[in-house]
Amino acid sequence: MDSHKLSQDPAQRALYALIQRAIAKAGGWLGFDRFMALALYAPGLGYYANDLRKFGTTPESGSDFVTAPEMSPWFGRTLAHSVREALAVTGTDEVWEFGAGSGALALQLLDTLGDTIQRYTIVDLSGSLRARQQACLHAHAAKVQWVDALPEQLSGVVVGNEVLDAMPVQLLVRTQGVWHERGVVWTGDAAQPLQWQDRVTELRPPVELEGAHDYLTEIHTQAEAFVRTLADRMNASVAAGGKGAAAFLIDYGFPEHEYFHPQRHMGTLMCHQLHQADPDPLQDVGAKDITAHVNFTGVALAGQDAGLNVLGYTSQAHFLINSGLLPPLVDAPLPEKAMAQKLITEHEMGELFKVIAFGTGEPWEPMGFAQGDRSHTL
Repeated sequence: MDSHKLSQDPAQRALYALIQRAIAKAGGWLGFDRFMALALYAPGLGYYANDLRKFGTTPESGSDFVTAPEMSPWFGRTLAHSVREALAVTGTDEVWEFGAGSGALALQLLDTLGDTIQRYTIVDLSGSLRARQQACLHAHAAKVQWVDALPEQLSGVVVGNEVLDAMPVQLLVRTQGVWHERGVVWTGDAAQPLQWQDRVTELRPPVELEGAHDYLTEIHTQAEAFVRTLADRMNASVAAGGKGAAAFLIDYGFPEHEYFHPQRHMGTLMCHQLHQADPDPLQDVGAKDITAHVNFTGVALAGQDAGLNVLGYTSQAHFLINSGLLPPLVDAPLPEKAMAQKLITEHEMGELFKVIAFGTGEPWEPMGFAQGDRSHTL
């Protein structure tokens, strides 16, 4: 931790002071999920709530990471085919996007789908990102609205790209055969004000882990709660005689048997700053992203238990190819082809990123899962 930087940056200093008060109020120990929520979402101070640039293709831009819509416009243009199909099946004309980032995906969907979309609602907690989204989407201003909470009933098509990975996680660590929850304490040391501290816990991963070796992992209580809430609002619309809904959630992660593999003993928690990855969320808090891979089995079960159908689960590569990515690229300029290729190449985004879809009412098969559906692996 660069204590000089902390002392010179009023916003970061205020965030540390807020975290210090939260730790004190909690009795001197704060669960990591509560720390992560403050680090990312504290109003005006957390990483997603401050004015730092986040999304971009190079560190020279001051950005920290690139998402698929920034990498290539063909991501949104291709996803649009699946969104159009889902709008037709549900008989709706509204899209809901969670965590819209720079607004790039919204722009690609709105440009491609035109009047198929009559209303585009963005659910985003970040005021600074909202301003950037408004600038990006000014041509569609008449259709776009922003909300910071879900309505009681939701119909239409939901999209969320890299939303689940940024939801706070709890950290569990097995040390000498005993499970602990990992939390954060305040040291008062200007050079390293935050440190880890583990407490014995009754919490467990959702599966038994083979072996007795030390093991660090995450559980995704908030992401699963989000999916349950989404399901409740989607089903409420149908129950009230309204129209149906579908959701496409895209993120990096694994099914449960891979997520909690005995060899993944270091967990998946990672930070991103200036296009560099590091594993220490207690350093430079508020100035970098904190993420964890998604346990897609937990996400699928949360939706299913709340009354939704799992319509499909596959890799991003399969989903985009099934949704029609390749034919229009034949005549695209070479640089566009190269960037679009990164969306589906196994060692880039094609395999690590997955797509899961949910729907209300009668099950149906979205085009994105026509080949290579992996729902059976969940």
